[in-house]
Amino acid sequence: PYLFGGQRIPQGVALISQSGNVAMNLTMNERSVRFTHVICAGNQAVQGPGDYLAALLADSRVRAVGMVLEGLDDLDGFAHMAQRALSLRIPIVVLKIGRTAAGAERASSHTSSLTGSDVLYDAFFERLGVIRVDSLHQLLETLKVFDIAGPLPGRNIVTLSCSGGEAGMLADLCGEHDLKTPAFTQEQTAALHKRFPGYVTVSNPFDYNTSIWGDRQAMQQCFATSMRGTHDAALLIYDHPTIEAQEVDEWLDCLEAFVDAHVDTGMRAFVVCTVSELLPAPLRERLISAGITPLQGLDTALYALSAAAGYHERQAALVNKPLPRSSKSVFSASTADGTALDEWQGKQQLQSFGVPIPDGRLVGIAELDQAAETLGFPLVLKACGAGFQHKSELGAVCVGLTNLMDLRAAAQAIQASVATHGLKVESFLLERMVDDGVAELIIGIHRDAQFGPTLVIGSGGVLVELVGDAVSLLLPTDRASVTQALSQLKVSKLLAGFRGRPPGDTAAVIDVIMAIAQMTDVLWDSVQELDVNPLIVRPQGQGAVAVDALLRLSTYH
Repeated sequence: PYLFGGQRIPQGVALISQSGNVAMNLTMNERSVRFTHVICAGNQAVQGPGDYLAALLADSRVRAVGMVLEGLDDLDGFAHMAQRALSLRIPIVVLKIGRTAAGAERASSHTSSLTGSDVLYDAFFERLGVIRVDSLHQLLETLKVFDIAGPLPGRNIVTLSCSGGEAGMLADLCGEHDLKTPAFTQEQTAALHKRFPGYVTVSNPFDYNTSIWGDRQAMQQCFATSMRGTHDAALLIYDHPTIEAQEVDEWLDCLEAFVDAHVDTGMRAFVVCTVSELLPAPLRERLISAGITPLQGLDTALYALSAAAGYHERQAALVNKPLPRSSKSVFSASTADGTALDEWQGKQQLQSFGVPIPDGRLVGIAELDQAAETLGFPLVLKACGAGFQHKSELGAVCVGLTNLMDLRAAAQAIQASVATHGLKVESFLLERMVDDGVAELIIGIHRDAQFGPTLVIGSGGVLVELVGDAVSLLLPTDRASVTQALSQLKVSKLLAGFRGRPPGDTAAVIDVIMAIAQMTDVLWDSVQELDVNPLIVRPQGQGAVAVDALLRLSTYH
């Protein structure tokens, strides 16, 4: 209903936005992002993003799809279309509003969309190869890379600038964005040394200095030599002057020399201005006509390049992964409070799916001595039954018991402690203590109203909430995804063997997680909550043991 920009083009990128005003503004971008379609989804009374994707993926003009989303009401429909996009190698780039609680609440009130858990949206997009960005600038620059250059085949880049300061910024930012700047080959290095005085250091990032400035032929030879290696792409740092002066021709000579080098070598090429305003439209169009992608803003440009490389790395593997399990069957179950099994019952359920638990007995107080002699010391004693889900706070657990006297005293102490909370011990859980752990993990299942049961893997123990070291995965999952998730945790350093300590049995941890995933698949409509905390990881080759567990099942079966 208001003003919008853009023009009819033969190919480019499409845009789907749940905000009409944002969509209008994006059509008037000064970044040479070319839109084939702009669709304002509104409140999605009839059609949603998945429906629009279906149409866009059937249009040969569309090279990538950008989206501004507040939420998705049909996860299944979107997931099927996202997998279709993967098979067609048409990237999807999403700015999802609602990372904070305030943002999610505002988005939900705006369109009544199901904003869902932001962490789970991250997992959802990761599974589907959807690139999530954090700003409109990142959205535009990433779409532009896919439109003009396509997915980047690798992360090795060569960067060219005439400023030491720019080269230093590149060295910092490339590392932040997981881009590599490997050295030139010996042949390239030797050839470049011949072209420059001794004070020019030949390295990558390459500050070619100003000794060849104004000499178009010398710059072309420098750029072409730099681009004849095995790097995946070349970046020229270029900020165009905003003042009118005769010397501006020297800047244009630099740009044309880079175009000539690109034509000569065929290497993917990008021109990046450090200040986003300093690459005027006529120059951007000149570069695009030569097959070079103009990028605006150094940090944003490197983000976009990293995203394009990441898409290339993951696309082939993700297209064959099973889609996240349908959430449609969980809505009635998700409203049920569920019944918490006591620790003994929960552990028996886990053990039936292959999760190792400590050797233990469920006994009355009169049977403690006999059970202890059968199990052997050291032992752990816990109150077991309804009301003992959080035993540490109730004083309902004692560890490190080494003899019968300690055991009897522990039983009395537990009874006295829980009595102050109005509870009574009907049964005790007596278990062999696992005392050779190298790390503690939490493995959990959380039921989300939109995504259904989801897997949580993190650092465990009594400080789990304080540490906040966790990763969420959608189900079903596989060993490769679990392995990657574990590597993202801070506790992974302990698993690898930290400061001379033995490495943990990571393979056994993965076995446990896959067993819990299988259990969740079988009990999909009834699992409300699971916390295995801690899962004690023993030294390599000795396994992992679920020493505490809380399992809550709904009454819907």
